[in-house]
Amino acid sequence: MAEEITYADFDRVDIRVGTIVEASPFPEARKPAFKLAIDFGPDIGIKKSSAQITVHYTPESLVGRQVLGVVNFPPRQIGPFRSEVLTLGFEDENGAIVLAAVEQPVPNGQKMM
Repeated sequence: MAEEITYADFDRVDIRVGTIVEASPFPEARKPAFKLAIDFGPDIGIKKSSAQITVHYTPESLVGRQVLGVVNFPPRQIGPFRSEVLTLGFEDENGAIVLAAVEQPVPNGQKMM
């Protein structure tokens, strides 16, 4: 288990829900990945993310799916691609990523409470 943090520490991490509007292969990535465009609503807009989620998902199955992402990390350059948000997920028993998502549709841009 990680060290304890305060609620103020947690509150600094801006986790929002967004809808994937585009997904495509990212052949230049060192590990298999997709390039995503995620709509985080009118206040944040559409942000790009690189996600190593190729085991359980196809680009076609991702479009329209709501996901969780950290929107206040600095952008990260991954080869020729600039990833602007961290798409959240968990490793399955084989180490493949399963996306973190909401159970019911919610408006894009909602902050995790």
